[in-house]
Amino acid sequence: MKTTIRKFNPRKGTKKNNVVLREKALSSGNISLYLDIYRDGIRTYEFLKLYVNPKTRNPVERETNRQTFELAEKIRTQRESELNHLAFGEVAPGMKKINFLDFYQAYIDNYTKADKRMIKASFVRFKNFLAEHYPQYKNNIKPDQITKNMMVKFVEYLESLSKGEGALTFYKRFKKVIKYAVDENVISKNPCNGVVCRVDEHALKKDILSIEEMKKLLSTNYEGQNLEVRRAFIFTLYTGIRHCDIINLKYNNVDYSNKLLSFEQSKTKGKSSGSWVNIPLNEGLLSLIGEKPAKDDLIFKLPSQSMCLRALKTWTNKAQIDKNITWHSGRHSFAVNILNNGANIKTVASLLGHSGLKHTEKYTRAVDSLKELAINSLPKLNF
Repeated sequence: MKTTIRKFNPRKGTKKNNVVLREKALSSGNISLYLDIYRDGIRTYEFLKLYVNPKTRNPVERETNRQTFELAEKIRTQRESELNHLAFGEVAPGMKKINFLDFYQAYIDNYTKADKRMIKASFVRFKNFLAEHYPQYKNNIKPDQITKNMMVKFVEYLESLSKGEGALTFYKRFKKVIKYAVDENVISKNPCNGVVCRVDEHALKKDILSIEEMKKLLSTNYEGQNLEVRRAFIFTLYTGIRHCDIINLKYNNVDYSNKLLSFEQSKTKGKSSGSWVNIPLNEGLLSLIGEKPAKDDLIFKLPSQSMCLRALKTWTNKAQIDKNITWHSGRHSFAVNILNNGANIKTVASLLGHSGLKHTEKYTRAVDSLKELAINSLPKLNF
């Protein structure tokens, strides 16, 4: 019995801008359908994972082939439309219909950088904002429904919830997703342009531990305390090292002979020539680190960041310290306390791994504030 496959006449398009549906014979005997995309001198291929059988034996198989070809042509038309709209700075019709919340979630799922936790948190903030201020969009919002006016209200919402740099941190991550949406031609015009989150980035907003509070914390021991968290946080209080760097420190980072700790900061790795930090170690810090093992290993074997923060909160509560102490508070406490004891700002900047004095200056302002509080704590003078 003679069998035939439907003859398909691909749309040729223009010479410079072509999206052509093509066929490739496979060793299995089937035919794979793919797109040959030629756009502005660049050729790419998109394999559709659609297959047809060239040796159909009955009407059912022929109908299956026909439907497969129709689907392939629909995809080809869609790709051509997307590329043509992109060429003229327009959003393709198909993109206008997507749920931006699904797009946001897909962005998170594929995100691999260190600030993924903050990207997730910014998404939660945005969804909560929609539920409170735009309930009609809480489950589904189209890209063109995200307006500049909405962004102004979103920033006000963030500022009302967050202390210090928190609002700015969330907004920066949100803008990252919006920019990606613009780059992917999901949004035609960035609604965040001209919308600014104004906070004093140089103000120190996190709680810090005074010398007396540090002594109080160090003298607090209790049953069930996580000793690795205790050891690591004390190390941060005395060195100012970030949590993201503490967790990666190895014994090979320690020069026992010269009493020196050297490591590359995770935050600036590959971005700054000054990403390496050298910290002198006194006997107390060397004692916290311990002797070098025969095989290199992590100095501090810590649980997850959330578990570390939970253990730290329990510890500060047991010490009756009525402050919201996070791991980063340890870094701030280190900087403020050594400045208060007379350390030079350039020295502090070097120990913290700052490339300049801009970020270190907020600690000098905190020291000035502490001095003012100390003066104001004296009995009032009445003349």
